[in-house]
Amino acid sequence: MGTAKEIKGRIRSIKNTQKITRAMEMIAASKLKKARERMEMARPYAQLAQQVISQVANAHPEYKHPYLITRDLAEIKSVGFIIVSTDRGLCGGLNINLFKQALKEFKFFLDQNIEINLALIGQKSQGFFKRLINNPAQKIQISSYAHHLGDKPTVMQLIGSVKTMLDLYDQGKIGRLFLISNEFVSTIKQKPYCQQILPIIQKPDEKLAHHWDYIYEPDAKSLLTLLLTRYLESQVYSSVVENIACEQASKMLAMRNATDSARDVIKTLQLEYNKARQAMITKELAEICSGADAIGN
Repeated sequence: MGTAKEIKGRIRSIKNTQKITRAMEMIAASKLKKARERMEMARPYAQLAQQVISQVANAHPEYKHPYLITRDLAEIKSVGFIIVSTDRGLCGGLNINLFKQALKEFKFFLDQNIEINLALIGQKSQGFFKRLINNPAQKIQISSYAHHLGDKPTVMQLIGSVKTMLDLYDQGKIGRLFLISNEFVSTIKQKPYCQQILPIIQKPDEKLAHHWDYIYEPDAKSLLTLLLTRYLESQVYSSVVENIACEQASKMLAMRNATDSARDVIKTLQLEYNKARQAMITKELAEICSGADAIGN
């Protein structure tokens, strides 16, 4: 136990930190509301695009786009991952859980001697995976970056990274493309997920009673390429917007926990301060009494 003066200084320091964490909690709560609004605005477009793609994929067109053709895993030598993380920290275990999910997915392919190409969105993912690829035993390489997106990202900020991975897929350098991001379940729960976005998984449409051939203008190839590219861009953009909402929710909870922890520490230090002050007063009284006895004698 330190002196009363030292303990008082620690209490003052922790109170200042507590003010900061409380302010950061309030800022995160304010940003969370706006982030959820943007997330809810982005979802309808992504869902509608998915419905359109589902109908096209379940039809029998005259042209089968390569994005709709599943490739045999035995023939694949490399796969791609688009990983969406945050630019900033102080958001609890959000990024750590995301990276654990990514490493789990990587292991499946690395065990089969399949190389991995990464498109990293967010400053934190760049810092983590740059350290990871320093290991020469890991067959992992980074193909593109995107960071400093801000609280209001745009599709234009993501087109470069998405196009890089689509070009690799078109050239046959990657056989599958996955998206790893965080899902906003609630304010107190966010969980990572991995979704295959190429080739597009064809799920039977329950509302589609029968199949038919579409008539494409000007031609099926150019129209489907444009449609599928916009669909993939919307999926990545929607995941980025949702990840920002997850970031603010996780940061709000982390700062709240930090504020509560600071309060508990202050209480403990206050008790130590009172004990130290009491011990100092007792010591001074003992010295006074000893001095008085010495003078009396």
